[in-house]
Amino acid sequence: MLSTAHATKRRFQLILIKPSHYDGDGYVVQWMRSTMPSNSLAAVYSLAQGAAERQLLGPDLPIDVHAMDETNTRVKTKDIVRRIAENGGLGLVGIVGAQSNEFPRAVDIARPLRAAGVQVAIGGFHVSGCLSMLPELPDDIKEAQALGISIYAGEAEEGLDELILDTARGEMKPLYNHMPNLPDIGEIPSPPFLPVEFVRRTIGNTTSFDAGRGCPFQCSFCTIINVQGRKSRYRTPDSVEQILRMNYEQGVNRFFITDDNFARNKDWEAIYDRIIKLREEDGMDIRFCIQVDTLCHKIPNFMDKSKRAGVTRVFIGLENINPANLIAAKKRQNKITEYRKMLLEWKRVGIMTYAGYILGFPNDTPESIRQDLEIIKHELPLDVLEFFILTPLPGSEDHKILYEKGVPMDPDMNKYDVEHVCTAHAKMSKEEWQEAYRTAWDFYYTDEHLETIIRRAYATGINLKSLRVVLFWFSGAVPTEGVHPLQWGIFRMKYRRDRRSGLPLENPIVFYSKYAADVARKLYMAGRRWRHLTRLMNKVESDPTAKFHMDNALTPVADEDAEHMELYTQNEAARVAVERELRVAGGKPKGNGAGQPALQVKMNGNGKAAHAGNGQDSTAETVEAEKRHQESAAPPA
Repeated sequence: MLSTAHATKRRFQLILIKPSHYDGDGYVVQWMRSTMPSNSLAAVYSLAQGAAERQLLGPDLPIDVHAMDETNTRVKTKDIVRRIAENGGLGLVGIVGAQSNEFPRAVDIARPLRAAGVQVAIGGFHVSGCLSMLPELPDDIKEAQALGISIYAGEAEEGLDELILDTARGEMKPLYNHMPNLPDIGEIPSPPFLPVEFVRRTIGNTTSFDAGRGCPFQCSFCTIINVQGRKSRYRTPDSVEQILRMNYEQGVNRFFITDDNFARNKDWEAIYDRIIKLREEDGMDIRFCIQVDTLCHKIPNFMDKSKRAGVTRVFIGLENINPANLIAAKKRQNKITEYRKMLLEWKRVGIMTYAGYILGFPNDTPESIRQDLEIIKHELPLDVLEFFILTPLPGSEDHKILYEKGVPMDPDMNKYDVEHVCTAHAKMSKEEWQEAYRTAWDFYYTDEHLETIIRRAYATGINLKSLRVVLFWFSGAVPTEGVHPLQWGIFRMKYRRDRRSGLPLENPIVFYSKYAADVARKLYMAGRRWRHLTRLMNKVESDPTAKFHMDNALTPVADEDAEHMELYTQNEAARVAVERELRVAGGKPKGNGAGQPALQVKMNGNGKAAHAGNGQDSTAETVEAEKRHQESAAPPA
């Protein structure tokens, strides 16, 4: 919380806020404990502290740096105004890391501050993405500038000092465009860091940092490649060790490395070797969650060193199991023929897997989505699957193409949270698409499949107590709270007056009655789900045969898979992809001798006839395009 003690002399107040967003009723999404600290906030906070320590504004104007994450801390604009006034009237509120769905809330935070004369700047992926991909600023950013809010686009390592100096002189610019600059982050003096009291407002004593930025791939739905660039930049092993030691000294020992694809960090092995030394020689119990691609298992030693380095969970951008959809999204690095091999390798080393799955690619229909999920449940040994709606995020190629074609997109940025449909689909109505997202969670996390996940985990050495927490979180968020698991937290905080601008204040009796009933309902639902998962876990642990559990998903990969697993025979695009991979590997596709696609046998692991198609068979044009793309696509370096 912000102190309001009177100062004896002028002190520049630099207040950094990571904004939240609004729920469907217009209230700020906020928790007593939220999921994880923001890496953007950690990066800017550390740079700001560095500026303060360097006395950027001179010895006569010290800088006080404060940070708050609105997902777990209420932003009281009156307190901010008072604090700045009591310290001499000089200060800056930096609204940091604002995503597109957070931009409306960011502007609402800024309104009363600007009305009181406080200087405000907004940065983050929304403004940076718009500047990188659109010919002119969209209306929401222009409206923010009309309020006197400065817009900061790009990374802060080489531009924060300029912003602070301009603010202190009262000469803030309407726009700070640092998009052309991709700063070297290898050995910066102030790498990402947040104090322990900040981390304690989140779940699991976990903090985050980036070991690298940028991505070499071209996924059309991605904003990272257009905001952070396609040229990857990395922190050195020394810098990573500095981050780990600073946090370990304050009692923080769990980390999420936010790199979009840590497996493609050219220094991954040197970083892992450093972490392994810290763990095995210096006795530091540090553990990690990382993000990787679907070909990471082909990197020699990567899996085994991940285990030794303390990786307990990995997130994988699976995205889809239909090759035609992957090609349409330029996700050519994802090959369905490698999915099982990769996941079984993670099982081998006993590391829990999360995968992201996007709903709404061109070939998707409600029926095909359900059939895809059925295939995944039976044939892929995943621990956790999380769903996203394909969303044309500002900063992505998808958004730019729709913008240039004049295709309607929802004007409300608050809905761009990958949980709401924001544009039209060729094969689904808006209502069908939204319902497909909602029901996907129920369809995947059935009682039967939850037990299967637990049995697979028990047989492969995954810690069931840890898995229970994860399954509770990912199976319970949408039905209980109506938010994505990554947006969930412990105990929803809701304040009557913290409502979206333009919406009326509710009557106190009505508001608090609904709030109390809502809390009671959600506590009951959460408690019931936790008890159910506990019963399933106890059932598996008490089964003497559970250690020997085997099913289609856990079966070692064999050439025959291509003939009986639906993952490889679901449609023409899948069959073409398998045929191509067999050629690349030097095998001979088992065609029917008439030039037709190979692998016509469609039998599932139980010997029952599989579906001939899943409602998403691609057109001849799509298949031919896939052939051309996959023939020319080289594996990532």
